Amino acid sequence: MPGKNRPVWVLIVLALIVACMAEAQDMQERVSANYDESVDLKRLSELDDVSMHYRLLRSGMQSHGSLWASLNEEINALTPVRYRELELLVMESSIAELQELVLAGDLSYEELTLFYLSRIREIEGDSARYLNAVISLNPESVERARALDRALRASPDAERDLIYGIPILLKDNINAAGMATTAGAVALQNNFAGNAFIVEKLLEKGAVILGKANLSEWAYFFCDDCPSGWSAMGGQTLNPYGRLQFNTGGSSAGSGASIAANYAAAAVGSETSGSILSPSSANSLVGLKPTIGSLSRTGVVPISGTLDTTGPMARSVADVIILFNAMTGYDQRDTAMPMMSGDLQLNYREKSLAGLRLGAPGRYLGDELFERALGLLSADEAAVVEITLPDIDMQGFGTLLGGEMVRDLASYLKAHASRLVMIDSIKDLQAFNLQRQELRIPYGQAEVDRMVDLDISPAELEGLRESLQGSARAALETLFSGNDLDLLLSVDNRNAGLAALANYPALTVPLGYLDSGKPVNLTLIAPPFQEQLLVDVGGRFERLADARLGPAAYR
Repeated sequence: MPGKNRPVWVLIVLALIVACMAEAQDMQERVSANYDESVDLKRLSELDDVSMHYRLLRSGMQSHGSLWASLNEEINALTPVRYRELELLVMESSIAELQELVLAGDLSYEELTLFYLSRIREIEGDSARYLNAVISLNPESVERARALDRALRASPDAERDLIYGIPILLKDNINAAGMATTAGAVALQNNFAGNAFIVEKLLEKGAVILGKANLSEWAYFFCDDCPSGWSAMGGQTLNPYGRLQFNTGGSSAGSGASIAANYAAAAVGSETSGSILSPSSANSLVGLKPTIGSLSRTGVVPISGTLDTTGPMARSVADVIILFNAMTGYDQRDTAMPMMSGDLQLNYREKSLAGLRLGAPGRYLGDELFERALGLLSADEAAVVEITLPDIDMQGFGTLLGGEMVRDLASYLKAHASRLVMIDSIKDLQAFNLQRQELRIPYGQAEVDRMVDLDISPAELEGLRESLQGSARAALETLFSGNDLDLLLSVDNRNAGLAALANYPALTVPLGYLDSGKPVNLTLIAPPFQEQLLVDVGGRFERLADARLGPAAYR
């Protein structure tokens, strides 16, 4: 235990440090409770980037300190001195490294969970550092970690998954028992539903569900003028690499900001078109948008049954693989899943790039960071082929998403939502939001209005889906076969819509930073169910580039 066999003078100094830190914490709490966001909003309004001209920062649905109120007593049990000791052990550590620390006796799963909870309270309680990255915390997380510690002590030699005991955040459109699943919307504030299929898998493997990450409300298919990362339930998610300077990307904004700021070991996001790739890139993370059908969507608030998928976000390719593997399994309720998904697993392995042909879009040549990536890949014996990206007609894409959300949200509300939820349809949502617009829809709800007015039959919707998906698949199949490609290279979430429609999986990996400090990622796109190739090449590039740096203000 800390302090054992230490001289008296050391204990006195430690006591003084604890007292000073407690006083500083109290002062921080008082300042944050009286925080006025108008000064920060004015600073944002002066930026050249109009996407950063936020109207609001804080959610009207959360009072100061309510996020961690139910866990305060347990968090307080972790002394400030031990917290700082854990900071040196835990920050930026991989899942494998955390497991080694536990097995060596330097850390317990309970302490790991308490560290992340303490860090969330420390940062989110600070008016100068908060990120609005988390909507809710799991009140059972600490007891869950204690139980896992007891099981480990009782059977130390039992085989366990690498996710065992590891705190994970879920995007708040993924059902998890004991916490509301809101999709960021006030209409779902009482959606206390059962576990999603992938959450059941995580729990079976021993993961600790730490809480729910903020997101762009309704996965960013909600309003025209709202910035990515905004939700009525969670407020405006901010980017730790440039808190009042850079956008977080969306819609898995809280998943991205949280993991970049070391709020958890990894997070689960979801994507329809760019919603994992965008925030992973904006927050210098690794993010995997898998082939639709690789991971279950049952119990996840939907946009599109055709294009939605869940996926892992973490600080390394190895951690993404661990989280992905912990969520796989055949779900007969999800009709997108082929039978092969039952035992789908990825491996982290050292693979040469020799013999691989990688397509580099000509439009990105000349970009300094992209050129650096091509140089690293070529030096490792990959063949980089300049290609021209296909132009496909995306007209009707919004109609496809709108038509499917009308259908699929109604199905979710009927089959997977809590009985406490008072809406049954998009039309109900529209009416609900109009009752207190300043709180529920400060940026309006233009997408909802369009969905209510949408007049498209099931047959017309199916025809539109077939047309859009067919043209996207044909375009990418022709590109890959015509150039004998193994992978297509891209930057950040560019080409996410094309990959989504064609159902091509994608992996994004940190590439570097602009002079401003803004993160940039290299993104790899592969044919369906080629996730192993993606993580092989992504892992190799990650080692070659060694590009990722934690956000300076949150290290």
